[in-house]
Amino acid sequence: MTDTFSSKLKPVILSGKEVLPIVEGGKGIGASNGRSAGAFAAAGAVGTFSGVNPDRYNADGSRIDYVYQGTTRRERHEELVAMSIDGALQQARIAHEVAGGQGRIHMNVLWEMGGAQRILEGVLQQAKGLIHGVTCGAGMPYQLAEISARYGVYYHPIVSSMRAFRALWKRSYSKAQEFLGSVVYEDPWLAGGHNGLSNSEDPERPEDPYPRVAEIRAFMNEVGLNHVPIIMAGGAWYLKDWEHWLENDEIGPVAFQFGTRPLLTQESPIPEDWKKKLLTLSKGEIFLNRFSPTGFYSSAVNNQFIQELRGRSERQMAYRSAPEGEFTAGIPFGPRKRLIYVTPQDAALCEQYIAQGFTEMMKTPDETVIFVTPERAQQIHTDQVECMGCLSHCRFSNWKDHDDFTTGKKADPRSYCIQKTLQNIVHGGCVEDNLMFAGHNAYKFASDPFYNGGFIPTVKQLVDRIMTGA
Repeated sequence: MTDTFSSKLKPVILSGKEVLPIVEGGKGIGASNGRSAGAFAAAGAVGTFSGVNPDRYNADGSRIDYVYQGTTRRERHEELVAMSIDGALQQARIAHEVAGGQGRIHMNVLWEMGGAQRILEGVLQQAKGLIHGVTCGAGMPYQLAEISARYGVYYHPIVSSMRAFRALWKRSYSKAQEFLGSVVYEDPWLAGGHNGLSNSEDPERPEDPYPRVAEIRAFMNEVGLNHVPIIMAGGAWYLKDWEHWLENDEIGPVAFQFGTRPLLTQESPIPEDWKKKLLTLSKGEIFLNRFSPTGFYSSAVNNQFIQELRGRSERQMAYRSAPEGEFTAGIPFGPRKRLIYVTPQDAALCEQYIAQGFTEMMKTPDETVIFVTPERAQQIHTDQVECMGCLSHCRFSNWKDHDDFTTGKKADPRSYCIQKTLQNIVHGGCVEDNLMFAGHNAYKFASDPFYNGGFIPTVKQLVDRIMTGA
């Protein structure tokens, strides 16, 4: 770190106010809430609470579980939308109170969540003066600009390439450019949670973010957005490592988003077991995978939950409903023991899987079957039946939140109910048996001297530390 570092790391204008160039990443399902967001804003930065099924509270402060009375998915989906709006408004009020007029408060929304547009509008209609900006990724949120502008709120789209932002700009954002608060570049190889890898990009070959961000800036400059900051998200830990991005015309005004580091703060709402687990991670322990029911890649700790999903896909073989080509070996499937046909080699594997206790076969949408235990098969079936429509399109349950309310495909047993597992882990469920999103630099908790002895800072202490570059 050079002597000029502190002079280079300058405040930026975000959502209409000058703030420190630090943004709290908005983790979903309660992992960032009003308390954590308000603390970041109070420290002079940008706090972000999750608008994805956020916690709700009774008058006495006790949490209200997401419990559904409806007997159909559509009924439960309507309940989910209403509860999400209520929860987001509560979190916005908490954040506003904690912030004390400092910094900025953003709400994070996943465009692929069920009822995203309805939830966003339902919150903004009632949150005047509480929310300054909306961050939104996981999809192509063309309507984000129109909705935000209608309520006088800045919007901050999350993209992973210049091509994605250009498409958003040309189709929609150019019509509401005065409310474009920033462009968030999320590194698809390093960020935690869902990632924006395209089909043309290799998940095994990460690319340097600098030229990708410089390409975004070049396009932004072409269309008159020179003044609009870019927020670098995914992979940021020590800002001293990003010094060459500061006061750099190829990058322009820049801020840095931190999603994983805020998990390990006193204000973070995640359980103590999750925080302790973060302090023990090793390099390479974060696994980039495509098990999510959204269909997107995502990054999560390679715990027992992920390993079980990996096992399902590894115990997978192609089949045909009738003999065809090399598919000549008949094996009984389902309660009626109707034959499906696999290759002779896979028939031998089938016997091995059954001998190991994976006696239940489940069909996937891709003309393959997986082998699981009877207990796992029953759990998968129960989770699919209890779907509450938390995604706009869910490959696990075949739910869709509009039109005929089905994706038209078979439910995919290689995936999982994301609402269930994220609610479980954030509210005290076992960290080994649930989805634990994290960025790929999470292993640095174990080696960063800031966390020596298991030290867990306040948000203010974390912000002060980040601003030193260390």
